[in-house]
Amino acid sequence: MSGVTGEPGFLSDGNMRLLLFGGKGGVGKTTVSAATALELALRHPEKSLLLVSTDPAHSLQDSFSGAEPPANLKVLELDAQAYLHDFQEKNRQRLREIASRGTFLDEVDINRFTELSLPGMDELMAFLEISRWVKEGAYDGIIMDTAPTGHTLRLMEMPDMIRKWLEALDALLAKNRYMKKLFRGSYERDDLDHFIEELATDVKQMERLLKDHQRCRFVPVMQAEALSIEETLDLIRELQRLRIGVTDVVINRLYPESPCLTCRHIRARQLQELARIFKEPVFAKLRLWGVPMYPKEIRGMESLRSFWEGLKEWAPSLGEAPLSLPPAAPRVDSPPPLPPPETAMLVFAGKGGVGKTTLACATAIRLARAYTGKRILLFSADPAHSLADCLNMPLGSKPVQAAPGLWAMEMDATADFVALKNQYRKELSQFLSRLMPNLDLTFDREVMERIMDLSPPGIDELMALAAVMDLLTPEGYDLLVLDAAPTGHLIRLLELPEIVEGWLKAFFSLFLKYRKIFRLPGISQRLVRLSKDLKRLRAILRDPSRAALYAASILTEMSFAETTDLVAACGRLEIPVPCLFLNMATPDGPDPLCHSLFQRESAVREKFALTLPGIRRPVVYRQSDPRGIENLNALGQILYQ
Repeated sequence: MSGVTGEPGFLSDGNMRLLLFGGKGGVGKTTVSAATALELALRHPEKSLLLVSTDPAHSLQDSFSGAEPPANLKVLELDAQAYLHDFQEKNRQRLREIASRGTFLDEVDINRFTELSLPGMDELMAFLEISRWVKEGAYDGIIMDTAPTGHTLRLMEMPDMIRKWLEALDALLAKNRYMKKLFRGSYERDDLDHFIEELATDVKQMERLLKDHQRCRFVPVMQAEALSIEETLDLIRELQRLRIGVTDVVINRLYPESPCLTCRHIRARQLQELARIFKEPVFAKLRLWGVPMYPKEIRGMESLRSFWEGLKEWAPSLGEAPLSLPPAAPRVDSPPPLPPPETAMLVFAGKGGVGKTTLACATAIRLARAYTGKRILLFSADPAHSLADCLNMPLGSKPVQAAPGLWAMEMDATADFVALKNQYRKELSQFLSRLMPNLDLTFDREVMERIMDLSPPGIDELMALAAVMDLLTPEGYDLLVLDAAPTGHLIRLLELPEIVEGWLKAFFSLFLKYRKIFRLPGISQRLVRLSKDLKRLRAILRDPSRAALYAASILTEMSFAETTDLVAACGRLEIPVPCLFLNMATPDGPDPLCHSLFQRESAVREKFALTLPGIRRPVVYRQSDPRGIENLNALGQILYQ
């Protein structure tokens, strides 16, 4: 692979105040962000730099492997919950006073909603803090390692959520302002008005920073693999829609030329994918930078310092003709038994980029062929879907038959929740109009409408997941196979039912308290059904005779750390984990790169064996791109006994 002169803007532009690295899980964005921060710190010893992670499943400290970074570089894994707790402690009295000035809702009513733990709000508070650091010049530059794509895009869109939350609080003050102005002739803005205004200003400041291409830039990190490319395309399109600056893309772990058959197979597939991306208009104005696959895992100061030494720009004129090789056959050591026919739900989970979508698809196809007569639904709960790309067929929010006995869908979580909010507003408006047609309830109506905006972020995904539970019936489907979101996001989703139940209880308490004047039968029935579906989901997930979570990992130290966190979280939630697929393993061989990879992966295999002795650990070796029903079926046939 030939290189060209120059280097990425994120390494050479000294004016950047905020650099964000993101992409599909498992592509190495933590390594890229850590290597960038270290390189900038060494180039500019006079500058104060911060390397910070907003990923719920942190791995920054693992990248440095206990080594001390330079004195001008601070490494921080944000405790987002601590920022939310601090915000609540500082402003609890203000929120209560806002409630006391509200409409017919009293302090207790509003506190039920404002005291709820809102997943996503914690990360927003942490992000606002980072925005303040930039504004105040606390550091000359901040480098952010973000969560996997779907989670990151939610964070980028979080200003809209907090704006709705602030509008709900502001609506509570509106009637008080109106009444004072009506009876006193004037209204002077006070501390509560300033509190809402200041928070709104902070959010605007964050939005301005993200869209300031002179001070902020987003660097997508990807691998030359089909699913990674598709997700990167979606990410860049969304960043462009949000007007967030993107000029460079890092393509990580490119295999070198080699006589080794394994390396040649991987390189051939990478070259084929790289040739394809230049046909995409999205990449037309971007510079693509290739980083080689290194024999040793990039951990510790020495390897992070040398990370950029192999960097080369990739352009169409520099590409090579894709190699023509017969496909590599899939190989699995110690395959587990096929899930029993009475299984009702299988969840495939793990760190992003470990191949859980591929494993979920191959398993679903194998089950459909093994258990003829059963109806199986394969679906995705990842905000950044990749099922359609893996199956190589178009999918939407309604089940589509993918093979005999198998249907597939990608949930549109947002649409269901938007429909719920619209139904709520419509029913509320109709009820208030019938109740008191001649009474001006403008403020009360607005407050009641805004209460739906105080719902926990993530409830849309949970509602979609609960809706899928309605399909698990004798008339619907016999088995659900879930391709879950990456680890940190999934753990939140699994823990969310308890939070949402608190939110539902707050709503139900409101309906009961004002049942004589506040009747919304349609929305009440829908929320009751949601509550029942969530309880059913939790009951099924905790029943080892009906459900199981199949974890997937690759053989790296970082994936080991995240996988053990996932298994521990499942233990807390009483979700059985009978199997852990160790995916994309490198077979041993005389080639120096393959032999080195095999040795370091063997050490991680041993750690898994010592840490998780009670879980089956089949090893799935690297293979040709298993996309499409035929290739996935071939994998599924050897994946289980």
